[in-house]
Amino acid sequence: MTEKKVTKKELRQVFWRSLALQGAFNYERMQNMGYVYAMIPVIKKLYTQHDDQVKALNRHLEIFNTTPAISTTIMGISAAMEEQNANNEDFDDNSINAVKASLMGPLAGIGDSLFWGTFRVIAAGIGISLATQGNIFGPILFFLLYNIPHLFVRIAGLRLGYRVGVSSLEKIQKEGLMEKIMAIATTIGLVVVGGMVATMLNVKTPLHFNINGAKVVIQDILNQIFPNMLPLLITFAVFILMKRKISITKLTLGIIIGGILIHWAGIL
Repeated sequence: MTEKKVTKKELRQVFWRSLALQGAFNYERMQNMGYVYAMIPVIKKLYTQHDDQVKALNRHLEIFNTTPAISTTIMGISAAMEEQNANNEDFDDNSINAVKASLMGPLAGIGDSLFWGTFRVIAAGIGISLATQGNIFGPILFFLLYNIPHLFVRIAGLRLGYRVGVSSLEKIQKEGLMEKIMAIATTIGLVVVGGMVATMLNVKTPLHFNINGAKVVIQDILNQIFPNMLPLLITFAVFILMKRKISITKLTLGIIIGGILIHWAGIL
C-alpha cells in the first residue's frame, strides 16, 4: 500500500487559505469555518473516499479560536496527524481535536502578547508619528513592521508544526507522552484564561451601606475576602450554562441585556 503524504503544494495552499481564518467568524464556534477551509487541501490529498473526507471535515468543525498569526502552527500539526491517521488504521482520530483544543489556548496567550500587545503597538506608534507629520511612509511603515513578522511566523509555524508532527507523533504515542503533553498544555491554557479573567473582566459593585454613620463599601469587603471574586463568579456562571448546552448566542444576548439591567439598577 502506497503511503499517503502531504506535499509542499498542500502546505502552500494551507498557508494561503489560513489568511481567511476569520472570514466566517461566528460566536458559537468562532474560527472553525476558516480552519476547515484551510484544511481542505490536506483532507482531499489524504482521503480518497467521500465518507472519510466528510468525517475529516466534520472533525475540524469543532470550536477553534487562537491568534491568527500562530494558527498555522496548529494547522501544520493537524496536517501531520491527519497524515498519520490516513496511513495507520490504529490511529486515534479523536486525538486530532484534542491536540487542537489543548494548543489553541496557550498559543493564543503567546500570540496575543506578541502581535496584539507588542508588534501592533510598536508599528502603530512609529507609523502614527510619521503620519502626523504628513509623511506618506507612516502607513506604509506600519504595514511593513507588523506584517513582516506576521507572515514570517505564519510560514515558519506551518513548516515547524508539520515537521515536528511527522517526526514526533509516532514516538510520542508509543511512549505514552500524548496525555502528558495534553495535560501540560491544558494547564497552561487554564492559567492564561484565569489571568485574562482577573485582568480583563472588570466587574465591581457600587453597593454600600451605613453603620452608625460609617460608610461600608461592599467592594472593599469583597477585595479583602477574595480579590476579583465577582469576575470569577460570572465566569463560573457562564461555564455552568455552557455545560448545560445553552447556546453562545443566547449567552451573549443574556449577558448584554443582564449587564444593562444590573448596571441600571446600580448593583454592578
